[in-house]
Amino acid sequence: MSSISLLPSSSPNATEDSPGLTTDEIYRTLQVATVPSSSPRTRFHNWGQSFYCTPLAVFEPETEEQCKLILELARREGFMVRMTRFKRMLEISVEGEYFVAQAGITLNELHQELARYSLAISNLGSISDQTLGGVITTATHGSGITFPVICKNVLALKVLLADGTVVTCSPSEDSDLFNATLSGIGSTGIILTIKMKVEPAFRLKEYQESIPFDDFIRDMGRLLGSAEHVRFWWFPAKGTVRCVYANRTTEPRTSGGSWLWDRLVGYHGVQLLLFLGRYVPRITTWTGHLAGWIASGKSIRVDDSYRVFNVDCRYPQYTTEWAVPLKSAEICIRELRTWIENEQANPKGFRPHFPVEIRFSAKDGLWLSPSSGEETCWIGIVQYKPYGFNVPYRKYFNKFEEIVFNHGGKPHWAKAHKLKPEDLRRLYPRFDDYRRVLERVDPKGLFRSQYVLRHMFGVDVDSRIFKLRK
Repeated sequence: MSSISLLPSSSPNATEDSPGLTTDEIYRTLQVATVPSSSPRTRFHNWGQSFYCTPLAVFEPETEEQCKLILELARREGFMVRMTRFKRMLEISVEGEYFVAQAGITLNELHQELARYSLAISNLGSISDQTLGGVITTATHGSGITFPVICKNVLALKVLLADGTVVTCSPSEDSDLFNATLSGIGSTGIILTIKMKVEPAFRLKEYQESIPFDDFIRDMGRLLGSAEHVRFWWFPAKGTVRCVYANRTTEPRTSGGSWLWDRLVGYHGVQLLLFLGRYVPRITTWTGHLAGWIASGKSIRVDDSYRVFNVDCRYPQYTTEWAVPLKSAEICIRELRTWIENEQANPKGFRPHFPVEIRFSAKDGLWLSPSSGEETCWIGIVQYKPYGFNVPYRKYFNKFEEIVFNHGGKPHWAKAHKLKPEDLRRLYPRFDDYRRVLERVDPKGLFRSQYVLRHMFGVDVDSRIFKLRK
């Protein structure tokens, strides 16, 4: 999440809250922060390359003053703000083990900045392409039953509100705004700066092995606590689970992997077979066996933490992920397995892609964190888009969402889902508190994107309005 949609909420002329400039004057002032119409960056797409839009204008601010001017324009017209040039590191404290950075810095950039001071983030997800602001507003997570979602490490925020004021919030200062902003999908305002705790830089020793699914599901409770960071990749067609364990270490870095297997066969060969599977579905099942076999050997590597946390997510994709209470995870995964096996036994059944990813996070007390109040098992599924071409996915995703929802599941905030306010209210006890904060800080709905309107306020907005059709 690197961009923020802003919706118009007032007249096209200067208002009482404006800096006294006409709309044309603001556009001229912001010319240095405006993406040229000839640039491909004027078209936005999500990371999975399944949703696209072309806003009226795209701005890439570098200063707080530019953010304020963009906010004034948003009161008059609707457009998109891309924050990836608003990315300066403002403060790093080695002794205090924290940093302060502008919210548009990407995790990839943040890793490099922190490494200069021998610091690192304690836990990460699978990719580092996101901005830090996007990470903390979607409850992005890594894996490790004693590690919470990443935004739990945030110490304070500076936010530009809809009325143009800049406020600081933290657990002890305007804590309601702080809670509503963390995991709030950008709905409270433009996050300007983030203060976040880190730890001394560390390496991880990662060990991988594959085991039969029946062994995994029987021993999952033990396996998930057998290392600091544990994740599982389940290959349903082959009936195996790739177990990935990682612990902090002082051992030297080691190299791993094979170009022949990882790239030529594991990447290009698998993508070709997935493409052919669009026309001959049984090829997809064979491909699942091949992928499970390629990943069947044992492996060990040691590297910097962020290099081990991050993985190659391969191709453009449809993906969804839900958080299930840990106590319900086993029966939920078993039910999903039964459905997949029934589909595979049916000559006309659905042929899912792979793997199914299973991760874990500690409980926290954040208002809108899917791990709020309970340890969580995250279950994610994927349908790849080989060479960018669409593939069937709705039957699989609909059944998956039905299964996880029935077991108390909550959707990842960065993924598409169908839940409405009445559903979220049952899942999140502080949901109405979150809504009240929005009414206080943004009564005219300047920051209410289509996603926020649809899921948080129940407005009938087509969920496929920006869907790519190819």
